[in-house]
Amino acid sequence: MLRDEAEISIRSGNGGPGAATFRREKYEPEGGPDGGDGGKGGDIIVEANAHMNTLSHLVRRRHWRAEHGVPGRGANCYGRSGEDLVMQVPCGTLIHLAETGEVIADLTTHGQRVTLAAGGRGGKGNVHWKSSTNQTPRQFGPGEQGIELELKLELKLIADVGIIGFPNAGKSTLLSRLSLARPKIAAYPFTTLEPQLGVIERMETSIVLADIPGLIEGASEGRGLGHQFLRHVERCPILLHLVDGSDGDIDAIELRVRVLNNELKRFNPELAAKKQTVVLNKIDTNPELVLVAKELGKRLKCEVLTLSGVSGEGLQELENHLLSTVSKHRNERNDRHLRG
Repeated sequence: MLRDEAEISIRSGNGGPGAATFRREKYEPEGGPDGGDGGKGGDIIVEANAHMNTLSHLVRRRHWRAEHGVPGRGANCYGRSGEDLVMQVPCGTLIHLAETGEVIADLTTHGQRVTLAAGGRGGKGNVHWKSSTNQTPRQFGPGEQGIELELKLELKLIADVGIIGFPNAGKSTLLSRLSLARPKIAAYPFTTLEPQLGVIERMETSIVLADIPGLIEGASEGRGLGHQFLRHVERCPILLHLVDGSDGDIDAIELRVRVLNNELKRFNPELAAKKQTVVLNKIDTNPELVLVAKELGKRLKCEVLTLSGVSGEGLQELENHLLSTVSKHRNERNDRHLRG
């Protein structure tokens, strides 16, 4: 099951205390101080993993603790540092401070690492206090305490294309036809209860698709199921708006598109600026959709395609369009990085 939110408590390791010891060797009755330093406490580190897509492991385990540093010993022996604790999370994970909501980490690329809480420094041994006036120092450093934080993690799946639409528009069927994903498909609303991912691969190019659970009017206010996953749309640079066009009523179809776009805008105004392709589904039941698509494109001032998720008509054209659009977006993004 996809879990896209989790609250956890983390604590880095304490630094080990230094030692206050003295040399006790034969023929050395007045040996000087030889207390070693304590080891550093372990860090809490988070790492992005592209092979994960859920925070369920963090839901099951709330408390995460790194190892404490080992105390110093005599004969100038330093204590071992505590082992770091590395938490794996999916790419697209945002980490907030639970109390203030401040974002302290945004992990978007595989292998990206962020230290959430550094371990405490080890305490100094008494050898550091030795001087001409203090030849038998009893002082030692106790070691720093680790850092404890309450965190909230939020997953926003990273996909190139987000497939949005009202329930029963055929999003899951489309995902299964374009990729090897096998989402649940049934003839009733809200069949999809969590986002599903699929991949289109052609030669050396691949793009990731995300099927967002069906949205309804009022989704931005918490109605239906889709509002729980609107956050995932924010990570998709391109939106594919799938519309059931079986009735062929252009006014009704246009209304559906505008209603859903309004919900996206109310949830986050930036969603309205995303590149969007409107696709009229179920052309196998109404061949007149080709003419409807041309007129709808003029009204909405965007590209409108037609297809049948059942028969496969129009699928190749849509796949070519998506590959071209994603490739163009990636090139523009790379150019911005080079200029910036």
